[in-house]
Amino acid sequence: MDTTDGPDERHQRPAGVTDDTVAALGKLSEALECVERARGQLYSLHQLIGHADLMLDDAARMFRTAGHPAIADRIADELIGRNVIAGRWTFQIVEDFDDGYYALFRELDRAARAELVGGRRHLYEAEMKERRRTRGRPGHEARPGGPL
Repeated sequence: MDTTDGPDERHQRPAGVTDDTVAALGKLSEALECVERARGQLYSLHQLIGHADLMLDDAARMFRTAGHPAIADRIADELIGRNVIAGRWTFQIVEDFDDGYYALFRELDRAARAELVGGRRHLYEAEMKERRRTRGRPGHEARPGGPL
């Protein structure tokens, strides 16, 4: 049998690792992927709020030009540069998230993989790919550049 007709070594479970362990690591990885998506949304919030705050300069200027200085003053004094959460701009929220929850989540995922499967990633998915692919069909290769 061709030794390249399957996943590469870093996507094969080490000897003695149970299905339950692979499933648990897969669920942890899936949870981390959700957190990665949430982190992207947090960065979107950061950029959108920052952009909106800069647009308020134009809005205040336009209200002044249109003869509404009280509205312009209120925007400038109360809203421009305001914290979005007590004491924090969005960059501080992003930093707190990255340095706290996100860093711990990534570390626990890394530590579990290191302890249980030698650091291998996506074993659950690699095994699913092997179960679901059709050997010998184009587009169903086990790995890049591998045989059908």
